Amino acid sequence: MAIIQKDEGDYFGAQETALQAIDYLDKNNSQNRTYLSHNYNNLGVATYQLKDYDKALYFYDLAIKYSNDSLSNQIYLNNKAKVYHDNGNYSEAITIYTKILNETGKNRKEYARFLTNIALSRWQQNHNYNPTHDLLIALNIRKDDDDIMGLNSSYTHLTDYYMDNKPDSALFYARKLYTVAKQLKNTEDEMKAVERLAYVSSPDSARNYFKIYQQLSDSIQQARSAAKNQFAVIRYEVEKNKSDNLMLQKDNAEKANRLTRQRVVTGGITLLSIVLLGGGSIYYKKRKQRLELEAQNKIKASQLKTSRKVHDVVANGLYRVMIEIENRDDIDRTGILDRLEEMYDKSRDISYEGEEQKETDRPYNEYIAELLKSFASDSHKVLIAGNEVDLWQSVDKQAKEEIAHVLQELMVNMKKHSQADNVVVRFEKSNNQLHIYFSDNGVGMEKDKLYGNGLTNTGNRIESLGGKINFAGELGKGLKVEVIIPLC
Repeated sequence: MAIIQKDEGDYFGAQETALQAIDYLDKNNSQNRTYLSHNYNNLGVATYQLKDYDKALYFYDLAIKYSNDSLSNQIYLNNKAKVYHDNGNYSEAITIYTKILNETGKNRKEYARFLTNIALSRWQQNHNYNPTHDLLIALNIRKDDDDIMGLNSSYTHLTDYYMDNKPDSALFYARKLYTVAKQLKNTEDEMKAVERLAYVSSPDSARNYFKIYQQLSDSIQQARSAAKNQFAVIRYEVEKNKSDNLMLQKDNAEKANRLTRQRVVTGGITLLSIVLLGGGSIYYKKRKQRLELEAQNKIKASQLKTSRKVHDVVANGLYRVMIEIENRDDIDRTGILDRLEEMYDKSRDISYEGEEQKETDRPYNEYIAELLKSFASDSHKVLIAGNEVDLWQSVDKQAKEEIAHVLQELMVNMKKHSQADNVVVRFEKSNNQLHIYFSDNGVGMEKDKLYGNGLTNTGNRIESLGGKINFAGELGKGLKVEVIIPLC
């Protein structure tokens, strides 16, 4: 999954999935070394694309550490040298490329790759250096071997070298590059080729190439947008199915428990009339069975609780981050990473039932405002009323936590199903009760379909606080929800 996300341009998603994969690979098991090295290399590539060069070097070093294959090692070293090249450390890049060239042996494809890269680093280090001799050697090797990917690289670098000193040669290689890019059916490579053609062509031709460039750019943006969401829904549905299955197992265990108790009572009465000692012995065995079933039931209830926490913290939290990425053009990378790190920390703490939540000095009304506003966009307006600091002073910690989960569930439900473009959330305190009013102008719901799994869980949360929740919905007239929670 991480490799697919990286190839589709979803580098943040690739990082997250690859880091999760590490937990499944035992570093002390020699059979996992190959998977670890490939996974760390993929992490390095995704991180390199995000321009975090120091972290990329760290991941490439780990890929080399776990690699058992000399050819893979050369590829990882080449990736490491590319980081030094792009970071301006050409001397270090040349040192690594030289070492690789001396170890390449008879592998013509890899020799051409490393020869190209070292020529480019020498040229970038000293612009008086002419790299064409090595670049043309690599080009001829790739022609002989019909290495289309390699030809794409050679034509790119020859075009770039001749761009300023020999425009005719640059145009010649740019046309070759465009032909090869179309053979590869790689939109990004086509876009790079068209960009170079526009730069070196006549004004009339440049305008046509610019139109092609815009079309390709739009296509890439659509593909990347789709890539960011392709696995998030799968994960959400998997966790939801786990929760539903655990609920079903709990119900079955309770039914089995009731049936066992009935059998114990019936059997005890029947056998007691025959022989008191025999009936007592059977009752003892059945009672032991019942206690074991109750213990299993408690375990399943704990699993269900953990599954709900995963749903609230990971699935809804991930969906919320996806909405922010989708709706905002100016993505705050640091903020998104902080949000993902917060989700990561919370997900790790889920298994520790007795661990207390970290206290925060942040006002709760600001937290609620940010949660609700994260679902807003140009096409989705979210209005908030009554969310004042004083409102929350008499609300205890557990109630605040459950309220946040309830509001998040309602907003996720609105975003996924309601087709609403206006949402109003109003808070009010009266008669020692907290009132929360939610309404949207979406498609609404039929009365007999108001209580699905998500909304049922929402009702259970409010009931656990001694409160109540009322749903009012009608097709075509939006959804209205009233939450009432008693205050201490």
